Amino acid sequence: MDIKMIVTDLDDTLLRRDKTVSEYTAEVLLRCRELGIKTVIATGRGHPDVVAPLELFDGIIANNGANIFEGGAELRRCIPCAEARPLLLACHEHGLRLTSQFGGIHYTNFDTAHIWPHIKDFEIVDFASHSMDSEKICAEGVSPEDADFIAQHLTDNMYLKVARDGLGMVMHKDATKSAAIAELAERWHIARREIAAFGDDLNDIDLLSYAGISVAMKNAIDEVKAAADYICDDCDNDGVAKWLAENVL
Repeated sequence: MDIKMIVTDLDDTLLRRDKTVSEYTAEVLLRCRELGIKTVIATGRGHPDVVAPLELFDGIIANNGANIFEGGAELRRCIPCAEARPLLLACHEHGLRLTSQFGGIHYTNFDTAHIWPHIKDFEIVDFASHSMDSEKICAEGVSPEDADFIAQHLTDNMYLKVARDGLGMVMHKDATKSAAIAELAERWHIARREIAAFGDDLNDIDLLSYAGISVAMKNAIDEVKAAADYICDDCDNDGVAKWLAENVL
């Protein structure tokens, strides 16, 4: 296959369930880079450096596309504070546990260590006086009823995704994995048909739909598998690396 760019989600895709990258997967990614193929992380995480060896990648897309890191530069697509604050207040009064992320800090209404121990940089704030833009707003344990409530308070500049584990994520309408990949592909003069993408969850569907070659994990949800051209092995069995070894290397 004529692939010039590999894009992969992290959790339950490139990462094994213990949140590690195997030596085999690292070796395959390095071999792809030696062939001149660009490698990119596209994750909902705000801090992929916590779990991923970033030296394996040419570009990093974080917060579902709100942040793009490439060549020492960063591009942000944020929800303005004037629009984020009313949503945060409404969700807080609804009883949701929330974080609003900007610049590596999670501004929150609860102690995140009880739910997300990997988050070290957080500050408990009063959302009524919060004055920061937001790269991503997260709500923990979102039920279908909660999702309906959040949707009713979104502006035209926002969208909501709820992951399989109930994590609700609100981003700017232009902060998507597909838009971020399009930005990097343009910089690197790579066509859509030359992009292979891997994912497992709802926030990966627009990425898979954009890429010329789309691959769902064996452990992906059914909606993701339906959107993909191929199914690879699951995340605990080096599915991404095996597919690349067989089809690229």
